[in-house]
Amino acid sequence: MDMHTVVVGTSGTTADDVVAVARHGARVELSAAAVDALAAARLIVDALAAKPEPVYGVSTGFGALASRHISHELRAQLQRNIVRSHAAGMGPRVEREVVRALMFLRLKTVASGHTGVRPEVAQTMADLLNAGITPVVHEYGSLGCSGDLAPLSHCALTLMGEGDAEGPDGTVRPAGELLAAHGITPVELAEKEGLALLNGTDGMLGMLVMALADLKNLYTSADITAALSLEALLGTDKVLAPELHAIRPHPGQGVSADNMLRVLAGSGLTGHHQDDAPRVQDAYSVRCAPQVNGAGRDTLDYAAVVAGRELASSVDNPVVLRGGTSRSSEAENGGGRVESNGNFHGAPVAYVLDFLAIVAADLGSICERRTDRLLDKNRSHGLPPFLADDAGVDSGLMIAQYTQAALVSEMKRLAVPASADSIPSSAMQEDHVSMGWSAARKLRTAVDNLARIVAVELYAATRAVELRAAEGLVPAPASQAAVAALRAAGAEGPGPDRFLAPDLAAADTFVREGRLVAAVEPVTGPLA
Repeated sequence: MDMHTVVVGTSGTTADDVVAVARHGARVELSAAAVDALAAARLIVDALAAKPEPVYGVSTGFGALASRHISHELRAQLQRNIVRSHAAGMGPRVEREVVRALMFLRLKTVASGHTGVRPEVAQTMADLLNAGITPVVHEYGSLGCSGDLAPLSHCALTLMGEGDAEGPDGTVRPAGELLAAHGITPVELAEKEGLALLNGTDGMLGMLVMALADLKNLYTSADITAALSLEALLGTDKVLAPELHAIRPHPGQGVSADNMLRVLAGSGLTGHHQDDAPRVQDAYSVRCAPQVNGAGRDTLDYAAVVAGRELASSVDNPVVLRGGTSRSSEAENGGGRVESNGNFHGAPVAYVLDFLAIVAADLGSICERRTDRLLDKNRSHGLPPFLADDAGVDSGLMIAQYTQAALVSEMKRLAVPASADSIPSSAMQEDHVSMGWSAARKLRTAVDNLARIVAVELYAATRAVELRAAEGLVPAPASQAAVAALRAAGAEGPGPDRFLAPDLAAADTFVREGRLVAAVEPVTGPLA
């Protein structure tokens, strides 16, 4: 567990803090300013709750049932009921890190002072995170509007001491038992609080933030594997010259070209494209790697901008605002008002989640094309068929490429946008939805697959580089560092056929843990 403490204030949070809490167990504290903002917003809600006029979310039903005015004696039951009824998810459990991100980001919005939740409820949310208690949240139940309703409801149910949750030891138990074991008192929800705990884009946003962190590593790793493949294919590094990329100044393209050029520095393999079988140009999958990788990098940068805006947002409906309206004074309403809005709609997040699935699929595709080229004796410029030790007796990496191709095909299906779909709900009150949760779920699968695809290219390219070295050619120092580190990680080099799955699994772990990038950076300097 990370002993780092994340302080939640009134002005949002950062991607690094989300990852720290979700993946590394960082502790969470509310700032003094957040506690003050929570208390001030609660005064506004209490003042409105005491008035005879109905206020949405405070003294009315919800969604298509918002026209009913709820009397004082039924309001606590109303808040409990919305949590219980909305905790209607189905399917497999969602990963622990996703649920922790979901909880933390809901706390971030609650702490903004725009939800009307009492300070003690926010503190209990922090206590759950710090105790390592993770509500059981299911795969299906969010349309991405009004936010991630069912997933957030399962989290709110745990706050009430109901439903099931996972303890810090990984055992699923009744939530009430877990809270009691950690000295946490279940919350009794007051006006507006049930709704405020459910109505946000927190699940899809948390998955976006974590996908961006993973993709940053994978794009740098893919620049390295592209350089290794270029080297193993005896390609030319002249296409990586900075002046060529300066005349088409897409930022990511220049970054990827520079990464590749630094990996290839000092190589004795590049520049042999005019030897036995002269080539005027390398194939697109080799020559255009910076353009493809770079376009993906630029898409990541845009997605990070959207994520940053959402991390700074207070997403709820209705929201608490300071100041009165033309029809009421601030004094009458405790210094502010409660207003309905549409900020819970997940479209901004859903779109970029789908954009990332598209670029991840294309990155996987170009990696696979280079792998196939390394294995084809007619296109590999002197490498043995399938990089086999004794082709015919040995099959080499033939089926490793099958596996990679199957992953690429799956990536293409996962690239179909979820956000282009919409299905009406709540008696047509919620008649257009974002499907952002679905976009996030399929992106997680795509990112997972992409790591495997990059790993297969790495495994093939390092084997090919070693075969070239056996012929007397000297690979780049960074390439040698990558090969040595991968071999030390348990992925063996050239030789007779063997059980291949463990080697591929070792390469996969090596890539997704960032160890490929770490292996070459002592030679290249920091890569972007």
